[in-house]
Amino acid sequence: MKNTYFFLLVIIVQFTNAQDYYFPERNESWQPISPVEASIDSNKLDAVIAFAKANEYSGSRDLRIAILEGFKSEPFHEIQGPTKKRGGPAGMILKNGKLVTQWGDTKRVDMTFSVTKSFLSTVAGLAVDQGLIANVDDKVQSYVWDDTFAGRHNSQITWSQLLQQNSAWQGTLFGGQDWADRPPREGGIDDWKYAKPATPGTVMEYNDVRVNVLAYSLLQVWRQPLPQVLKEHVMDRIGASTTWRWYGYKDAWVDVDGLQMKSVTGGGHSGAGMFINTEDMARFGMLFLKNGKWNDQQLISSEWIDAAITPSQPNVNYGFMWWLNQKGPRHWNGVGEDVFYAAGFGGNFIVVDRKNDLVVVTRWLEPSKIGVFMKNLIDAF
Repeated sequence: MKNTYFFLLVIIVQFTNAQDYYFPERNESWQPISPVEASIDSNKLDAVIAFAKANEYSGSRDLRIAILEGFKSEPFHEIQGPTKKRGGPAGMILKNGKLVTQWGDTKRVDMTFSVTKSFLSTVAGLAVDQGLIANVDDKVQSYVWDDTFAGRHNSQITWSQLLQQNSAWQGTLFGGQDWADRPPREGGIDDWKYAKPATPGTVMEYNDVRVNVLAYSLLQVWRQPLPQVLKEHVMDRIGASTTWRWYGYKDAWVDVDGLQMKSVTGGGHSGAGMFINTEDMARFGMLFLKNGKWNDQQLISSEWIDAAITPSQPNVNYGFMWWLNQKGPRHWNGVGEDVFYAAGFGGNFIVVDRKNDLVVVTRWLEPSKIGVFMKNLIDAF
């Protein structure tokens, strides 16, 4: 009898815990939770939101101007894809999938820049889950039909190295040259252009051309536009709105099976990338909070998510296009080391804190302030 009672108690507890999480249907308002129910000090929470509003990204709200100013040190840099004037600070804080608070216009669609990389990484994860990519340590040359990965250097590059941004791929894609993207602060063009490349897998270099090579390679694997893949396998299934868009550069058309398809970008470095609202970003964060599961459906394997948030060898703060709050150069003091996040130019963040069952989305927060913002939020519990 005692064992039966214990068994029933376990079932009741598990059922109750499952019900604690809220997964809104498409076009459904987020279920609110009060600060008291969320165990948050309401005065401290108000101060956190005031901090976000008071520390708006200092760049121009005309993102075309902000992009050109932000990357003016790059030779030959130009806008090649769509841009959009942005809104003001906005954000959401979810506890167990329930809305603790929000600020700004959460339905406004804005550029997200390198937050796009975490969506791109997820498309790679779906390819692994479905067996289109057998192993992330496979050489990409085996999957891409043309000479993108030809030569002694590029032929050694693996999927994991592209995902961790340590591939050191060399070449030109859609007019973008790898050596001209985020060049070193010292030396001239010849020094950058003819420098000996790092051995693949040994040095992380944040480089959008190489990220776009990953997107191009995944297009070859899926043989359908990546926004369509993401929509079908993730965004529709988590109830995202119909307003998000994923763009590529104006000349990034590729012939696949006789059809013209746009190869999308992994950011907005030269325009393009993911245009999305705050609420859809929060849904995406919830999927990762729950280890790839939305309600009772496993959309992304937990094995992939574990791999995506495993530190890379060259950079302890970076996994498969997710930033990790490990002890390292980008560590946020006072915030758990198991926290991981997507980050984009201009202060766009999706932060996942499993320990506290939190998903936090902030938009247009001065990027240098995100660590303080998160510490203050955690202190509010």
